[in-house]
Amino acid sequence: MRRLEWVPDGYTYPYVFKACGDLSSLLAGASVHALALVSGYTNCNVFVDNAAVAMYGRCGSANQAQQLFDEMLERGVFDTISWNSIISVYVHIGEGRRALRMFEKMVSTGDISIRADAVSLVNVLPACASVKSWRRGMEIHAYAIRRGLLDDIFVGNAIVDMYAKCGLMDEAKNVFDRMEVKDVVSWNALVTGYSQTGYFDGALGLFESMREKGIELNVVTWSAVIAAYAQRGLGYEALDVFREMIVSGSQPNAVTLVSVLSGCAAYGALDQGKETHCCVVKQFLNLEGNDPGDEMMVINGLIDMYAKCKSTVKARAMFDSIESKDKSVVTWTVMIGGYAQHGEEASDALVLLSQMVSDEYKMMPNGFTISSALVACARIGALRVGREIHAYSLRNRYDDAIVFISNCLIDMYSKSGDVDAARAVFDSLAEKNAVSWTSIMTGYGLHGRGEEALEIFDGMRKARLKIDGVTFVVVLYACSHSGRVDEGINYFQNMKKDFGVAPEIEHYACMVDLLGRGGRLDEAVDLIKDMSMEPTPIIWVALLSACRVHGNVELGEHAVNRLLELNFENDGLYTLLSNIYASARRWKDVSRVRLLMKRAGIKKRPGCSWVQGKKGTATFYVGDKSHPMAKDIYNLLDDLIHRIKKMGYLPETAFALHDVDDEEKGDLLLEHSEKLALAYGILTTASGVPIRITKNLRVCGDCHTAFTYISRIIDHEVVLRDTSRFHHFKNGSCSCNGYW
Repeated sequence: MRRLEWVPDGYTYPYVFKACGDLSSLLAGASVHALALVSGYTNCNVFVDNAAVAMYGRCGSANQAQQLFDEMLERGVFDTISWNSIISVYVHIGEGRRALRMFEKMVSTGDISIRADAVSLVNVLPACASVKSWRRGMEIHAYAIRRGLLDDIFVGNAIVDMYAKCGLMDEAKNVFDRMEVKDVVSWNALVTGYSQTGYFDGALGLFESMREKGIELNVVTWSAVIAAYAQRGLGYEALDVFREMIVSGSQPNAVTLVSVLSGCAAYGALDQGKETHCCVVKQFLNLEGNDPGDEMMVINGLIDMYAKCKSTVKARAMFDSIESKDKSVVTWTVMIGGYAQHGEEASDALVLLSQMVSDEYKMMPNGFTISSALVACARIGALRVGREIHAYSLRNRYDDAIVFISNCLIDMYSKSGDVDAARAVFDSLAEKNAVSWTSIMTGYGLHGRGEEALEIFDGMRKARLKIDGVTFVVVLYACSHSGRVDEGINYFQNMKKDFGVAPEIEHYACMVDLLGRGGRLDEAVDLIKDMSMEPTPIIWVALLSACRVHGNVELGEHAVNRLLELNFENDGLYTLLSNIYASARRWKDVSRVRLLMKRAGIKKRPGCSWVQGKKGTATFYVGDKSHPMAKDIYNLLDDLIHRIKKMGYLPETAFALHDVDDEEKGDLLLEHSEKLALAYGILTTASGVPIRITKNLRVCGDCHTAFTYISRIIDHEVVLRDTSRFHHFKNGSCSCNGYW
């Protein structure tokens, strides 16, 4: 137009400014603005000036937009649209509070020609939502009623959306119900609000209402419903809705795909996750006009899905394929979190965290990264690394995630053998939530400190925090592992009456375990018979474990038969039964069980123990002679066993599970992995420093007895963590007091 020497006028410039804003081209916009100034079409033409204000805002230059608007005010060349333009600038750049201040100035000018209209409200209501200022939103809602603007569908939708994003779903639903005219945006606002605030049933119910009324479903609705299913852990339902969405011809966006991948991850649905990956490649990645940030969000979702579906090799391959400059803190965090969830790979999470903060990458972890790393430490009992991460978090002040990180610290210290450090973290918290109380109570339960666990429970009650089913699982577990049978029975019998918590299958399993450990097997059987629901495998496993402790062969066989009827087969089941037969010296039955395992293709997991040392962690398997210090380890064990035999130790040969003479069984017991780990710990740990051992199975009964004796002749506390609990051996006694 300019090449042809046509002169732009006041009608031309607003369209060109809009184009510059659409392209976010500040350079082009400023050039056009300069031309408009030279041509005399600004500072006198309110339409051109309003368009210029909007352009600067959309190009991210709020200061220039504000300067131009202030000049308009000084000259008195402004109108309602001018105010709407500057308000929308601040909403666009996420400055909700400044947008609200500009709206206040607008309605308080006293100029009767300047009155907030429907566009004003549609602009400012998202600002209320962004800063969660529901009180201001209510005032604007009242203003809309007074001015008769509520009949405008755009205003109604904005009010519904504002209340929903502020978490006031009842108010949002009331406005929605009173709207005489609704469109798909109205429905989307409410469905999304229900989904994002955790009212999943409300979201799904509204979705069904839309279907019944024949209202067409767009990507926002689909995404909200998929997210609602995924966040409830209903992965397959989320996938079904996603497939329905694709069939309908609706194009998924980043939010949709991340929600679907989240559903796959929650359910461990790897095959469906792979299907979604194919859909991502075909229908989303590398499409023209895609936001690079959205693409990375989906790629992060894929890494998270593969990791949580135990396909960490694929997840790591995707992670490594991303260029370093494109990896955000979220990318690093989902990979670290994926490793942390799997015990056998938790150490990889810590290696990755070390790389993340190294001089090569210099990436600053966020609160979720720190928490994921602490979960990894808890998985493998990496106390030293956990302490380093704790120190790092203190130096870098993660104030916005302090409670979340502190709860992970409590869990890490508890599961790494230092429950006193966990208590120190708990006591230091100025603000504690239910997870904080439950975490420290769980820690005390793991360490057999039932009295302290119940003191925490009393403190939780006095703090008037919600006592739910999870809390009572922890309480009953603590009672079981500290021999507080009668107290546990009392809590179980009164949990419904005093707290409104109905017993679930997990509570019954805890009670069977509690009664069984206490030798009250008849009461445990009666409890199972009186259950208001069908017993699941967790019930029979608890009973079978009690039968092993007390050598009740007949009842143990009954529990095994019930488990087999429920198609429950694993190596632990057969190991427990073998132990029961071995204790009764029924070697033919031991052989029969092993034959059954072989026919079923079930292999017994080899015992494995690892012990922390100055140079990292040393791992030992049963009969392990591969360690460079193997000769010294076995020589020390021979000496220790010889010394404790003089003190009264007798090898418990039933735990050797072989029909050979007792002398040979004693030699087999010597090779158990926890004994090898203990000897290594004694050889490499400074005097007086605790030796920390972790075992992948339940500690052997003979090893438990041997450790108790050995703790009388060494200058170390031995902290042993098995799959059930912690054992602290010191001065000839164990913290479990026989309840393990």
